[in-house]
Amino acid sequence: MLNHPWFTVTPIDARTFAISEYGHWEKVHSFLLLGQQKAALIDTGLGISNIRELTRRLTTLPVSVLTTHVHTDHIGGHGLFSEIYVHEEDCSWLEHGIQGLSIEQIRADLVRDLSLPLPAGFDAAAYTPYRGKPAGLLSDGQIIDLGGRSVEVIHTPGHSPGHLCFFEATSGYLFTGDLLYDETPVYAFYPSTSPSELVRSWERIAGIPGVSRIYGSHNTLGLDPGIMADVERAVMTLRENNLVSFGTGTHYFNGFSVRF
Repeated sequence: MLNHPWFTVTPIDARTFAISEYGHWEKVHSFLLLGQQKAALIDTGLGISNIRELTRRLTTLPVSVLTTHVHTDHIGGHGLFSEIYVHEEDCSWLEHGIQGLSIEQIRADLVRDLSLPLPAGFDAAAYTPYRGKPAGLLSDGQIIDLGGRSVEVIHTPGHSPGHLCFFEATSGYLFTGDLLYDETPVYAFYPSTSPSELVRSWERIAGIPGVSRIYGSHNTLGLDPGIMADVERAVMTLRENNLVSFGTGTHYFNGFSVRF
């Protein structure tokens, strides 16, 4: 395991690494996938420490950033990379910022409840979320070829309009961003979210064949694919009880939950 004062690097296999920020209360994970010609970095974390320096220690391949969605805890290091890709529905947020969330609130959330010291030189009071034009847009069903390794783009709106999951059929790895993780609720109660679309996205990923491991962007690193049966049951329960709407509260299932 590679030592770093802020990031924890966990090899998933010889060509796949989780880059985790356990010192922050959100326990954010980014994922580096190495192909033969290029590498893909799924999200760039909080921006508290330099994730680009870390990826250089892990690979000499050119790195493209695949964005699950444009929330500050997933785009913190975007400015360190030249090739950034995002879904069209989140592109405006990437270029112009997310409306309705003050910079004061962002900065406060960034440094609360820390369990590790902030890296030297990081100034939370000066932190500004990344804004910029992407190198290109990602679309549902698109196949990203890394050279001897390919990843499918799956549009899974709900948590954000342009939220994406990424699936590697060969390994069975499904990277679910903020669509599915354990321990803390998945959020779909902001005005920019959609409970109905999130439930449809849950239903969609539960039907993907060949999933061997689920890698959400927060909390436990790697979930058993058996959770998909629980996701299917959750979808049915929420719909049958007319709970798929704003204001119905937090709903708990076997190993995960959602707040509408």
